[in-house]
Amino acid sequence: MTREKRYITTPIYYVNDKPHIGHVYTTTLCDVYARWMRFAGREVFFLTGTDEHAAKVVDAAAERGLSPQDWADQNAKVFQEVFGLLKLTNDDFIRTSEARHTERVTRYVAELLDSGDVYLGEYEGWYDAGQEEYIPENRAKELDFTSPFNGKPLVRKKEENFFFRLSKYAEPLLDLLERGESFRVEPVSRRNEIINRIKDGLNDVPISRTGSTDWGIMVPGNEEHTIYVWIDALFNYLSTVDDEGRRHFWPADVHVTAKDILWFHAVIWPAMLLALQNRPGYEWAKLPKLLYFHSFWIAEGRKMSKSLGNFIDLDTINRYLDTYGLDALRYYLVTQGPLGATDADFASDHFHNVYHTDLVNTVGNCASRVSAMINKYFDGVIPELSTADRSRVIADHNWPEWTAQAVQAAGDSTEAFELDDAIAQGIALIRKVDGFINTTEPFKIAKDESKRDELAVILYQCAETVRIASLLLGPVLPIKMAELWDAYGQTIDPAKGDLTDLAAWGGLQPGTPIRKVALFPRVENPVEIITSDDQSAPNQPQEQP
Repeated sequence: MTREKRYITTPIYYVNDKPHIGHVYTTTLCDVYARWMRFAGREVFFLTGTDEHAAKVVDAAAERGLSPQDWADQNAKVFQEVFGLLKLTNDDFIRTSEARHTERVTRYVAELLDSGDVYLGEYEGWYDAGQEEYIPENRAKELDFTSPFNGKPLVRKKEENFFFRLSKYAEPLLDLLERGESFRVEPVSRRNEIINRIKDGLNDVPISRTGSTDWGIMVPGNEEHTIYVWIDALFNYLSTVDDEGRRHFWPADVHVTAKDILWFHAVIWPAMLLALQNRPGYEWAKLPKLLYFHSFWIAEGRKMSKSLGNFIDLDTINRYLDTYGLDALRYYLVTQGPLGATDADFASDHFHNVYHTDLVNTVGNCASRVSAMINKYFDGVIPELSTADRSRVIADHNWPEWTAQAVQAAGDSTEAFELDDAIAQGIALIRKVDGFINTTEPFKIAKDESKRDELAVILYQCAETVRIASLLLGPVLPIKMAELWDAYGQTIDPAKGDLTDLAAWGGLQPGTPIRKVALFPRVENPVEIITSDDQSAPNQPQEQP
């Protein structure tokens, strides 16, 4: 039987950067989605990678006495190593310098040249060298002719370029965005922003540059022009799956990026696909289903910068990993991060409090106290109970109904890329178990031998609800939930895709051994984000280029 597919992507990351909180955040979001979908039985393709053909790569390599390829190789390797350290489950890592990408981009642009959607012309206007981006006149005025990326003045340029007929696709794009059915942009504020910009009018956009043809993909049939880095980069989502074995994954189900590259992904990219799918043999190149643009992290209430010493780089991330563990970092990023339209604050005290409130005192404590009571009162084994008793309503707690609702809600939220809401379903179940224990007081019932059957039902329902909640939390807490499954006598492999069956009430069988479990140790002091006031702090973070 053919399984439903899910294709999710991060943006491909600029190879001159070293990984930092932004890269880790976006990729972790995609990882949580991918893990859930695999667990739910979907056929998943999760893509990330590096964007390598920027002019700044050439400059940075020259400064170090390296070729652009050597410099790109070094930095791409760092990203791959960091993603491995973070146990991210991407199915592929695309590099735009790879032949499998460059050959296909050349083919795509050749198709658009043949159709007339790409043509040779002359450009005069504003250019943001920091972002390697052409800026329309009205947008340049809004920005006061300075780069929003690095604050430097925009450069006035006049040159021959190949152009893409973006203006041709204004009305089709506007119609698709306003209907929001097969092609969606989220959050709604981002969609509205793009709709308003399209209504202001779309100009054709230059898609090539001259003067540096030794690093990049040449325009087919013209050795003087190199395909503009952003056009090259956007095609990665298609080039990676453009073969017989992977083409069924297209269209992408979710593209996830930060809000700063909204324009390229929500306007230029779908317009390019609309143009390409009109070519013979490319009818399959449909638009992605969902483009999700999250906001930014700030740190300790302020924008990250070198001067403030609050830039969350790899060294800082490693200190959090060493102190709290990988699952704790994942949980904080996904539940407290800027998933919606508002920036989020990565603050040391807040991280510390969330860790103890949600993970130590809620997930960890509940799993521990339930396992401890089963060990104390039933010798560490799930007691014998009839199917009816396992589902009996006690103190108005209808666990079979509540757990089924939570599983459905978590799945729906994940499909909508509302990952924080999905995780909240698992946490809510755990908190209900704590409330159930406080209401029924099994530790008091245990003193009355005549109520042993009632005690057995209560503790069974507690353990079974913890088990089901752990399934919902597994995609964000994969290491600790695997420890819980082992302690609760469960053999669970999310790769088997049997979440629905596992999440059905009654899966915890009588006779199952339950070991005491301690998941999240307490941490005495918060890990501080290094500030410029701390002159003794080594490895001061660097500002983003």
